[in-house]
Amino acid sequence: MIDLHHHLLYGLDDGARTLEDSLNMTRMAIEDGITHIVCTPHANHRYRFDPEINNARLNDIKQELNRSGDGDKITFGLGCDFHMTYDNIEDAKVNPAKYSINGNGYLLVELPDEGIPVGLTETFYQLQLAGLTPILTHPERNATLQRNPDRMKNWIRGGLLIQVTAGSVIGRFGRLAQALASRMLADNWVHVIATDAHNVSSRPPKMRQATDAIEEMYGAETARRLCVENPRRIFYGKQLGEQPEPIGIYGDLQPKKSWFDKLLRR
Repeated sequence: MIDLHHHLLYGLDDGARTLEDSLNMTRMAIEDGITHIVCTPHANHRYRFDPEINNARLNDIKQELNRSGDGDKITFGLGCDFHMTYDNIEDAKVNPAKYSINGNGYLLVELPDEGIPVGLTETFYQLQLAGLTPILTHPERNATLQRNPDRMKNWIRGGLLIQVTAGSVIGRFGRLAQALASRMLADNWVHVIATDAHNVSSRPPKMRQATDAIEEMYGAETARRLCVENPRRIFYGKQLGEQPEPIGIYGDLQPKKSWFDKLLRR
C-alpha cells in the first residue's frame, strides 16, 4: 500500500511533534503494510512551507531509520497539504514543482472543514494550465459537500482526482463522512485512499483495515487500484491507467463548458 497523504515531518504542523513521533509513525506504517509514504505538511498561513526544511527533517528520519535497520523497509516522497490561499495559488502557478508530489505535478488540495472557496472551479482550471493535476483530499469530511456531494461532479468531469481518507471508510470520522465515502466508492468517484496520518493514536498511519473493507465491499481489483496502483503512478509522476466510469458524472452534462473544452481552445 502507498500512502500519499501523511503528516510525518516533525515540528512543522499539527502532525508529528518530535523526531521520535515521526519514527513511531513510520514504524507503525511499515507494520501495517505501507511501502511508500509521501510527507505532506500543511502549506497555509498558519504553517510555513519550506522545501529545504522539509528535506532536512526527512533526512533526519531516514538517518535514524538506517541506524535501526528499518531504512530499507520504506520509500519516502515529499509533497504538501495545499490550502487554497491567494498566495499559495499564485506561487504554485509559477512554481508547480515546489508543492506537487515529488515535483511531478500531482497536487494535494485541501478544503476547509466547512464551505467551498469562491471561484474554486476556475482555480482548479488555472492550476491545470500551470501543469498541475489537483487531487482533492478528503471531500467526504467537508460539511458542505456532505450536504451536497453533487457539487463535485463538474470538478470530476474536468479532471480533478479524489482522495478519500482510510479512516473515513471504516467510520473513524463519523457517520456522515463514512456514508459519503461509501457512496463515492460505490459510484467510482474515488481515485486514491490515503491515511492523512497525524499521530499513532487518533489519526494513525494505517490503511490495511480500510483496504480490506474496500476489497470486501467492492472487490480486490478496486482495492488494489485505489491503494496501490493509482497511488504508485502518482508517486512516480505517471498518468493513471484506465479508470472505471464514474456513475452519475456524465449523464447530466450542462451546456457550460468543461475545463477540457477550455484547454482544447487554447
